[in-house]
Amino acid sequence: MPYLQRMTRNRFIFLSDVIIVGLCYLFTIVALAVISGGFGEGTISGNKLVIVIASAVYAGFLYIFGCYHIYWIYAGTVDYFRVLMACIVASVVCDITARIYNWSDFGLTESVVCNFSSTIMLLSFRMLIRITGKICRSLNKKNGNTTKNILIVGAGRLGVALVKDVMGNQDINYHVLGFVDDSPAKRNQIIYGVKVLGTTDDLERISKTLKPDEVIIAISNASMKDKQRIISVCSDLGCKMKIVPGFADTLKNKKAFDFVREVEVEDLLEREPVKLDNSIISSDIAGRVIMVTGGGGSIGSELCRQIARFMPEKLIVVDIYENNAFDLQNELYDKFPDLNTEIVIASVRDRERMREIFGKYKPYMVFHAAAHKHVPLMEDNPSEAVKNNVFGTYNTACCANEFEVKKFVLISTDKAVNPTNVMGATKRVCEMIVQAMQTISKNTEFVAVRFGNVLNSNGSVVPRFKTQIKNGGPITVTHKEITRFFMTIPEAAQLVLQAAAYAKGGEIFVLDMGEPVKIYDLAVNLIKLSGLRPDADIKIKITGLRPGEKLYEELLMNEEGLKKTSHNKIFIGEPFFDSMDELKKKLEILKNAVEAKDNDGVKIAVASVVPTYKPADNSLPQQEGVEIENSKAVMA
Repeated sequence: MPYLQRMTRNRFIFLSDVIIVGLCYLFTIVALAVISGGFGEGTISGNKLVIVIASAVYAGFLYIFGCYHIYWIYAGTVDYFRVLMACIVASVVCDITARIYNWSDFGLTESVVCNFSSTIMLLSFRMLIRITGKICRSLNKKNGNTTKNILIVGAGRLGVALVKDVMGNQDINYHVLGFVDDSPAKRNQIIYGVKVLGTTDDLERISKTLKPDEVIIAISNASMKDKQRIISVCSDLGCKMKIVPGFADTLKNKKAFDFVREVEVEDLLEREPVKLDNSIISSDIAGRVIMVTGGGGSIGSELCRQIARFMPEKLIVVDIYENNAFDLQNELYDKFPDLNTEIVIASVRDRERMREIFGKYKPYMVFHAAAHKHVPLMEDNPSEAVKNNVFGTYNTACCANEFEVKKFVLISTDKAVNPTNVMGATKRVCEMIVQAMQTISKNTEFVAVRFGNVLNSNGSVVPRFKTQIKNGGPITVTHKEITRFFMTIPEAAQLVLQAAAYAKGGEIFVLDMGEPVKIYDLAVNLIKLSGLRPDADIKIKITGLRPGEKLYEELLMNEEGLKKTSHNKIFIGEPFFDSMDELKKKLEILKNAVEAKDNDGVKIAVASVVPTYKPADNSLPQQEGVEIENSKAVMA
């Protein structure tokens, strides 16, 4: 390979071209003279000038057309076309020169044959370099014993770019077995030296025959539906699967192979990209002071990233956990160096600290994402759920009202709908706070945005499944029929910003979460995406529902209607709570229960203020002094 690389340097190719053209002219002149019977001592000496001039002309035009700036081991069609055009121009110049100087021994026949043979040999020489390079790379990879056989799904620009990268870099130890493409016109075609073996319907047959180590999906313009279908087909093959994002072929001076990554469950559940009305969002955010509580968390940090795109005057990130906040600060500094970011370490439970922050920064808009959200943990620690979720929200909302924040946006959850756990019930109280605050506020628009689970958020099921697969299993699923709504973190954050722009005050915005997904099916897909077999390589263990967990989540209360907005993924639920006096009574009940430091008492108190709260295990304890009738609580 080093010898081949030396031979492809410009000066060697230049010298080779001069020799090739000279020999083509010499052999052609001699051959034609012998055939015509006119070969003599002056045949060669009489045409020396022709040979010298032709060699110079060809080399000159090859240089002018940039043919000595091409690395011919990795040359493509455009490069060979460049050589062809240079040869055509050179042949015309040579023929005109012969006519002008009236070289008697060099007629039209000699000119045509000499120029044709020179062109063919110059192109063949370059093709030989490329073929030799391909053979050398294949031998090097075979000798390394680490070569992986791959199938590439997609024979378009992205797939061809992958093939070029594999052939052009001996450090990429892959051997391309073939393409798979659904275009009938490409069936059995050879593209960049690789054959199109069939369509995605033939994948199973092709895979059984060729036994690839990996399947790489490289389709730049496929719809979400088609991509998910192909991933689903590939996941059943039992071999490892990877994917190249569609944008990879648009990046100049970048290798497509640099973007090859594992197929994630997000690819399987991915929906069509969110379309935002950026103008209305920008009018809310650009040049304003924006605050995000819980800004270091999964949703909070993504909100910060999305907000940063609209260049607020200042972004205030409030969080009690300094490590996440510090990481986010460094990320925002790197990605948005001109963004004015303030990291504030504080707890939303501390009313005076929050008043201090609001008084100092006077935010125009507040996104309240701070919350305890882990269902089993909050079942065991209901007092902490009440203190952080309920009173943390109340403190922040009161500060927003006092300091005349324009918009206060609560990040809520589908678990607040007919809650079966403490976490969901406390978030239901948070929604009550938002709607009650709207009734007394003169300057602040209080709204909530409700959505389901987000993929790869802290504590979500997907990272846990990945860890269990990495450890060899088993994957633990609480129930085979349990379903959840899923959304990617960026999609959720973008829709929150869009919903906030629609706010007039008092609404609960409900995001379209699409179709519910069975957690068991999610586990099966993750195992397949890892190139393993469910229940053979990785066991799936059913453990039973956890305390506070229910089989199905809902996004709307029974008493709520549903209104459309101008965005097809955002809806508005009808207001259901409008009494600040009633809210204060409910908060007093919760406060007394928390101060009593009795977990059972806290759960009873939560049930008393949230009539729709019904624990999944029907284990709500009874406490002296409080009785619950008809889903409503009254103090005895």
